[in-house]
Amino acid sequence: MPVKNRFAELQPEIAAWRRDFHENPELDYDVHRTAGRVADLLREFGCDEVTEGVGRTGVVGVIRGRTDTRGRVVGLRADMDALPITEATGAEYASKTPGAMHACGHDGHTAMLLGAAKYLAETRNFDGTAVVIFQPAEEGGGGGQAMVQDGLVDRWNIQEFYGMHNMPGLPAGQFAIREGAMMAAADQFEILLTGKGGHAAMPHEAVDTTLMAAQVIVALQSIVARNVSPLQSAVVSVCVVETGSRAHNIIPETVRLRGTARSLDPAVRDHVEQRLHQVATGIAAAMGGSARVDYQRGYPVTMNHPEATVHAAEVARQVAGDVDLEMLPLMAGEDFSYMLLERPGAYIFVGNGDTARLHHPAYDFDDDVIPAGSSWYAGMIEARMPAA
Repeated sequence: MPVKNRFAELQPEIAAWRRDFHENPELDYDVHRTAGRVADLLREFGCDEVTEGVGRTGVVGVIRGRTDTRGRVVGLRADMDALPITEATGAEYASKTPGAMHACGHDGHTAMLLGAAKYLAETRNFDGTAVVIFQPAEEGGGGGQAMVQDGLVDRWNIQEFYGMHNMPGLPAGQFAIREGAMMAAADQFEILLTGKGGHAAMPHEAVDTTLMAAQVIVALQSIVARNVSPLQSAVVSVCVVETGSRAHNIIPETVRLRGTARSLDPAVRDHVEQRLHQVATGIAAAMGGSARVDYQRGYPVTMNHPEATVHAAEVARQVAGDVDLEMLPLMAGEDFSYMLLERPGAYIFVGNGDTARLHHPAYDFDDDVIPAGSSWYAGMIEARMPAA
């Protein structure tokens, strides 16, 4: 099962879809144009069912194989949303939407899965049902969770899920995967520190929240350095500091800290959350102030199931040759994790070559990756549900 010849033939057409999506990026759940175009194409391909509005703006297509002797159903997922970034690629198909661009390659993921859907609808060389899933709001909006909550699994009786993401720095068309934790749980926190405002020239009459914030920021790093085993992974990053004043001579009454916490293990996740509360409230109290901590759990750990990882790697090997099975997990988050909580499955990376990194204004998806990516998507259906 090398790169399928049909995808070499289809590449210009798939690339044209991709560039159209790139030129017209949409954010979060507001992917109405993209979802409409996806649904129209799926109907044009001859999919047996096309359902719009799943998880608000998601699209689900159903393609039945030539036979269905075992009642198996496998789901393939791609994400459709873009990012609130101003594009700097200079491409002729660059974003026409101010302040939005496909800086993570979701345009490529959607196009590659559409290519696979067209091929599968043409050939139907499998025994079972393929469900192609086009998801909104991966970039922080929890679209994967919304589709699951809208009945994605039970409405279509999906038994396995497979997804893919491009990876700059990995040779174009090559694959990498690992069993177990693939991407991190992604949580966010906000800490409101309250002291006593005052004149900067008379700090003894105030409770200095700026100094308090500095102490909290430094101490939060002790969670990873001293509370998490060196053999485990976690990240605590304070990314926003807002004071209640912009004047150079006023000690502010309040300071607000915002940041993110990442982890690869549920027990570590629990411990990081607990320690973050203890550190912030303890330091604030010791300095005469108070801290209110709002910790919000985001995407769970993206956890590849053992057998599904083997299946995904084997198809990748047949498409591209060698597969990196020892890649390190990433501390970025991914809401395909919600689907993997419901059913077995796996998430794989396909190389995007020597390009700008994800979420960078100069990033662009490499259209040369299309035949490999579409071949893997289609290959997962044919391998997991071989023709009777």
